[in-house]
Formats: sequence, structure tokens, C-alpha cells
Amino acid sequence: MKYVIVIPDGCADEPIEALGGKTPLQAATLPAMDAIAARGSLALANNTPADFPAGSEVANLCLFGYDPYQYFTGRAPLEAAAGGITLGPHDFAARCNLVSIEDQVMVDFTADHISSEESTQLLAAAGEALLSEFGGRFEFVPGVSYRNLLIYRGDADTPPPFSAETRTSAPHDLTDLSVADDFPRGPGSDLLVRLMNGSADVFAGHPVNAARIKAGKRPATNVWLWGLGGAPSMPTFEERFAVRGAMITAVDLLRGIAALAGWPRIEVAGATGYLDTDYAAKGAAAVAALDEFDLVCVHIEAPDEASHEGRHDAKIEALQQIDQHIVAPLAAALAAYGDHRILVTPDHPTFCSTKKHAHGMVPLAMAGTGIDADTQTSYDELSADNSGRRFAQGWDLMDAFISR
Repeated sequence: MKYVIVIPDGCADEPIEALGGKTPLQAATLPAMDAIAARGSLALANNTPADFPAGSEVANLCLFGYDPYQYFTGRAPLEAAAGGITLGPHDFAARCNLVSIEDQVMVDFTADHISSEESTQLLAAAGEALLSEFGGRFEFVPGVSYRNLLIYRGDADTPPPFSAETRTSAPHDLTDLSVADDFPRGPGSDLLVRLMNGSADVFAGHPVNAARIKAGKRPATNVWLWGLGGAPSMPTFEERFAVRGAMITAVDLLRGIAALAGWPRIEVAGATGYLDTDYAAKGAAAVAALDEFDLVCVHIEAPDEASHEGRHDAKIEALQQIDQHIVAPLAAALAAYGDHRILVTPDHPTFCSTKKHAHGMVPLAMAGTGIDADTQTSYDELSADNSGRRFAQGWDLMDAFISR
């Protein structure tokens, strides 16, 4: 049996007035996804339990069959796994965005999509200025663009000042909002706030920002620390489902989840994690990977990025590119392998109106061997609702998808 999972991140939405009361999924032209819906089964799944943030970290764990109440420790540890960073029992990781804040308003949680090279230079300066007093226990770890990490190394005699009770806010949920009441709270928060504020002083006169301003780009005003957590531990996907998988993504969070699940990550040239990603290259890489792996998962961040920018037109375009260049060729390729199944589903909703991730059900379509067709013929939120099928606990979906 061959399996394919396609994740158009954040594609679930609400009706939009400018689209005549349709959602982007309803407004988009998606023949390949609709064909899967017509020959298979639709459902709604809840990957964002109310007790957790409505973010990709919990939602994707749920989607892959991992109960977050058992396995989730925080977002940053998942991203640390992507970089091969092993966390010990007394270590902590924090996600470190480079952001643009003006007059206490989060104007851009990506610092105008700052380059990895620029981020690395700014974090090196911040580390030299702010972390030397901690005797090597803290380290900024550059990632991709605005997505970076802060690592704390502790031991039995010097445990981390943070805990599961340390509360932080995701910067992408603060777009165009005041950040005054969203700085870290709880154990160790004073230290985190000091680093965040200190970085503003370091970045203010840095040559990287001077060059960005001269080029008409927003400067990175400071780091934003969030998503803290300790070392995660979870069984591999193959141990749980007896299926050997692989991941295609441009986002460290998904790379990290894949690493912990025991999936190799297939890196694709031109995959950016943004609207300009090379959809066709990702689709071609996924088709090629079917020869080697039982399951191939393709994650595409573009619909989520469009939502965070409030651009329903860009979200529709991203969905159509995914349909044409990823879903269609994968669906066609699967037919040559005999028994197969394909699943299309976002991780969580992201509303263009609020530019935020949201709690709530997401639509999914799955088709293939042993999956009976229902009466729905299009892939969208309303059709999935009309199917009447629900996965109230999103982590139950994978059992149904993999089950023979």
C-alpha cells in the first residue's frame, strides 16, 4: 500500500464577503482535490484542542496521530529536532522570531521576510551583547529567515528558570495588534523580556538594519521569544503504524516533527516556505519519492502565509498551484502502484479576516483502496460539514487513514 498526505497549511477559512460569501477553498478552481472528494470520503477533524494554542505545532502532531496531551512539550523543541539539536532533561528551547514592532504594534512577525544571512548577523550581535553573562548556558541558533531558536543548557544543579507554566504569545497571532500585554509571563519571564528588550538596543544601530532601511525594507527591531519547551519524546511513525514515511517541507517545525517521527526529510531546491515556493518541484520530488517510501507527506506553507497577510487572492492562487502541481501529479502517479490512499487536509484554520490561526474543525478528503465514496463531490469546508463524519480528536484520523 502506498500513502500520500498533502497538507495545504492553514487553508481552512471562513466565508469572505469579497468572495461572495465563499471561502477560499470554495472560490478556488481545484479539479484534482475535487476528484479526490468525489471518489472518496470527506470529514471534519479537530486538530486544535481548546487546551492548546491554535498553532501548527499541536495541529500537525494531531494530524500525524500523536495525542498532544501525551507528546507535546512546546513548539521550539520540535524545531530544535529539525536542526539535529538534542535537548537534555534540563535543557529548554524557545522559538526566536526576528520581528518588526513599531509603537508597540506588531507590524510584521517576519521582519519583512528577512534573509537567513541577515538574521545570522543580527543574532550573532545579540548573542555577543546579551548572553555572555550566562556562562554559555544560552545560545541563539540561526534558522531560516525570521525563524530561529534560543537554546538553554541546564544541569541538575542549574535547572532552567522556565517551566510549563511560562506563558508566551505567538507573534503571528499579534499582527497589527499591540504587544504591550503579550510579553512572556510566569516563571523566567523577566529574563525573556530582558533579552527581548535588550535585542532592540542591539539591532537599532546595526549595519544590517541600516542597509535594509536604505533599501526600503522594514528593519528587524528585536527578537520575539515564544513556544518554550523541554525535550520531547515520542515513538516513531513506523513503530506506531508499520509504515515508512518521508517528509517534504520548507518549514523547520515540520522538519522537526518528521525527525522525531523517524521520517527522512527530502529537501527540494526552490522550496521556500512562502508564496514563491516552487510547487512543481515539490510535486515532482514527491512523485519520485513514492518508489522508495510507503508514505510521502508534502507540506506547503503558502496558504497559511497568505492568510497571515490577509490576502485571500494569494490564498486562492496558492491553493490552485497546489492542486495543479502537487495533488494532480501525485494522484496520477499513485494509480501505477496498485493499492494506495491519498489524504488532503490542512493542519488548522487560518482566517484571512483576522490574519491568525484559529481553533476549530478543518476539512479533509481521503480516497483510495478500501475507502468508500460518500455523496460529496467538492473539497471545501461546507462539503466536509455535510458529510456528517467527524474526528473530534484529530489524532484519531491517522488510524482511520492507515488502517487496512
